[in-house]
Amino acid sequence: MIDLPTSGPKPVIWAKGLGKVYRNGALEVHALRGVDFAAAKGEFVVILGPSGSGKSTFLNIIGGLDRASFGEAWFNDHQLTALDESGLTQYRRDHVGFVFQFYNLVPSLTAQENVRLVTEIARNPMSPDAALDLVGLADRRNHFPAQLSGGEQQRVAIARAIAKNPEVLLCDEPTGALDSATGVRVLEALTEVNRQIGATTLVITHNAAIRDIADRTVRFADGRIVDDARNTRRKAPTEVSW
Repeated sequence: MIDLPTSGPKPVIWAKGLGKVYRNGALEVHALRGVDFAAAKGEFVVILGPSGSGKSTFLNIIGGLDRASFGEAWFNDHQLTALDESGLTQYRRDHVGFVFQFYNLVPSLTAQENVRLVTEIARNPMSPDAALDLVGLADRRNHFPAQLSGGEQQRVAIARAIAKNPEVLLCDEPTGALDSATGVRVLEALTEVNRQIGATTLVITHNAAIRDIADRTVRFADGRIVDDARNTRRKAPTEVSW
């Protein structure tokens, strides 16, 4: 169990006793079983666990994409588990960037135009070109997704996620569809974004090697956090291979 701080700066995101139960008739599936979690501003956390362990359900609740069955989840002073749909939509729009395994780029738009989709509705966005430059794609801004490699498309997706200047960046298997060399480029983009904009960054992965680039590694099993370990030294993505 994670002890939430009683003094000093509050965590950016935290959860207490968080649970999620899916029901299908008489059948109940407990996806989360009383999870306690806290992450500080700018912290980079890798979340490990097998399929069905609850890690994606947890990320979806923290990101305002799903609702908990019980327990609490907070962003700063806002109780996410008490917000209505309108409140969750505003939370996602104003504070959270999402990166998924599949890039979900609009094929008919250039890289720059895909990023601009977010900047047009964000409160305090950076420019699309600045976001693309941050992930090393300034020279590819006028290319369409079909003209980009898989790794480049994922970096455009990262640029789109961070262009709103989010306080929280949530990534679900961002290297899952990539080979090792390409995945390292994506991890470099994520760590640079974490360093530059200071977003609290949570990365779900099946790949245990990625844990070495994080401040902390949290491991899920059977809907619970079973291990929470801090790295004594963060490795650079180029030091990681799988």
